[in-house]
Amino acid sequence: MAFTIAIDGPAAAGKGTISRAVAAHFGFAHLDTGLLYRAVGRKMLDGVEPILAAQQLRPEDLGVDGLRTAAVGQAASRVAVLPEVRAALLDFQRAFARRDGGAVLDGRDIGTVICPEAEAKLFVTASAEVRARRRYEELLAGGAVTDFETVLAETRERDHRDATRADAPLKPAADALMIDTSELDVEAAVAAAISAVEARSLERLKG
Repeated sequence: MAFTIAIDGPAAAGKGTISRAVAAHFGFAHLDTGLLYRAVGRKMLDGVEPILAAQQLRPEDLGVDGLRTAAVGQAASRVAVLPEVRAALLDFQRAFARRDGGAVLDGRDIGTVICPEAEAKLFVTASAEVRARRRYEELLAGGAVTDFETVLAETRERDHRDATRADAPLKPAADALMIDTSELDVEAAVAAAISAVEARSLERLKG
């Protein structure tokens, strides 16, 4: 039986960590849809035209090294504003979402565009400052040379681009449960997400 959990939110809010934990808890498959755009962005940085890169994307492209770098993240945000890129990746995501056994997808437009009929929808967020601090510490741990103000500016720039793009802007679905992780540790955030999904599941069964 198909059961789709859509988890959206801005960069570094914790949706990836939460999504993986939720998928593991329920025994569902997990897809980080942001990796699709990062893989296309990586190909663009390598000189491939982004629409062509999206059309030719293969599952193995999601496992290449370097997809989590800041440069690839910015490239992913730039290619994500292209309607042709989003259209090329749409079928891949929807087919994954309706696979037997359940699926968790995280991204920026899962509950609003990719899977508007998802059985459960969450929107994971946090303040720009908190998200920038998390990203800054992650970059330092990876050996990057940067400073907090630069990362904060990049975070705000990406938020603005994601929220104002004409095609599938970042916003909560009308029926999504909001989870603000600004002051939550990982365990509390995951517990809140699992409780929300279980509550939504019961609502569906009763309905």
